[in-house]
Amino acid sequence: MNLENIPTIKGATHSTKRLGRGEGSGHGKTCGKGHKGQKARSGGGIRIGFEGGQMPLYRKLPRRGFNNFNHRTTYQTVNVGELAKLEGESVDRDALVKAGLIRDNSEGVKLLGNGEISKAFTVNVDKVSASAKSKIEAAGGKIVEAAAEQPENTEEA
Repeated sequence: MNLENIPTIKGATHSTKRLGRGEGSGHGKTCGKGHKGQKARSGGGIRIGFEGGQMPLYRKLPRRGFNNFNHRTTYQTVNVGELAKLEGESVDRDALVKAGLIRDNSEGVKLLGNGEISKAFTVNVDKVSASAKSKIEAAGGKIVEAAAEQPENTEEA
């Protein structure tokens, strides 16, 4: 399969709107811009949040709090019901990547409890929700504790 082999599907592309080609086209004279004014000009328009010179709402409201993005921990999520796609009895990062359930990047992996499970798995991921933990243990599986409970970032003052 190459790019030149991909067929064009009828209705997948639209022709461009041709402006200024006579009144009969429906897009003649003012070209769909209305009459005069700032929004009819080239490059015209007002910025987001502009309220006609009045003090905008985003400047009236106080700024509160601080979110430090550098220490944010992000997780890729996998539901318990998706574990049926795995071969073997071990659930870890490599097995999930191989099955196509997560991407191979630097984010952690969290197992969530949506879905049903019948097979016993040994789970070794960064985080496990309480509902997922109960479903895995009910099916006869176990969770490796070292990876399931990750210590919180504690900063000393």
